[in-house]
Amino acid sequence: MSRFQVLTLDGGGIRGLFSAAILAAAEEDLGIRIADHFDLIAGTSTGGIIALGLGLGMRPRDLVDFYVQCGPRIFSDPLRFRGLLRLIVRKYSSCPLERALRAVFEDRRFGESEKRLVIASYNLGEDDVYLFRTPHAERLRRDFKVPAWQVALATAAAPTYFPVCRAVDDLRLVDGGVWANNPAMVAVTETFGTLHVPLEHTWLLSIGTYDPVERRPASLNKGGVAFWAKSATGIILRAGSIGVNNQVRYLLGPDHVLRVDPKVPPADVVLDRTKGTSGLIARARHYSRVFMPAIHEKFVQHKAVLYTPLYS
Repeated sequence: MSRFQVLTLDGGGIRGLFSAAILAAAEEDLGIRIADHFDLIAGTSTGGIIALGLGLGMRPRDLVDFYVQCGPRIFSDPLRFRGLLRLIVRKYSSCPLERALRAVFEDRRFGESEKRLVIASYNLGEDDVYLFRTPHAERLRRDFKVPAWQVALATAAAPTYFPVCRAVDDLRLVDGGVWANNPAMVAVTETFGTLHVPLEHTWLLSIGTYDPVERRPASLNKGGVAFWAKSATGIILRAGSIGVNNQVRYLLGPDHVLRVDPKVPPADVVLDRTKGTSGLIARARHYSRVFMPAIHEKFVQHKAVLYTPLYS
């Protein structure tokens, strides 16, 4: 195998609409089916939902419609009290999210994916990472049986936003973003460690859900819990993502990695704001113009070899 192409999709709640719209623009501009050009797709949280959709034959435009139509129901807060509720319990019920995922994936199983997939979650009960992987290696004999909607619910169960997902073997599964919001290293590890693809043959397109341009306050310099409480989650997620991006660029070589993750005002980086969906699509249309030449140059010439699952 001379070339192996990987697509990875970050977490970010409703901002997954940005990622889906980037991919939709690529299909429209380049006249391609984007999934045809990648040998493995990895995703976390909202990126895991997109990865599942692509693996099960959905087009990015279908996923854009999913976010636009279902997002307001999933993140419904008509009385504007859920922000206060989140101080004590989860902000949203998982029922609207589960209904939306059941509707879009129906009764299809994870193993029906036409692409190799790696979807990140976290096992809160056993305090360990948890990966859903299609049967692309001999030892992967279990996950293919799981309904796709359950995999999606497990990867998207963001702490404080949704309750844990107990649908898969009654495990306490939460959003994979707690350890792999940027799943690029997960994908590279799977490619090299499980599929035995040499690093020099691996090319990676990594799509984020954009980052805030932040100025960290001086109060953090010597601050305690009260000062760090508001900033800690954002700093941890951003630092982890930057670290992962630097690591994969080092391992694969900078010419083999394209990261799409523009910087935007901090107020725009919200997981559950659904009123600005048209703005998310507009932002994706803008940045797709910026990155489209590189996507075309680096990734479109390769067509993925047909993936045949080992178990079904």
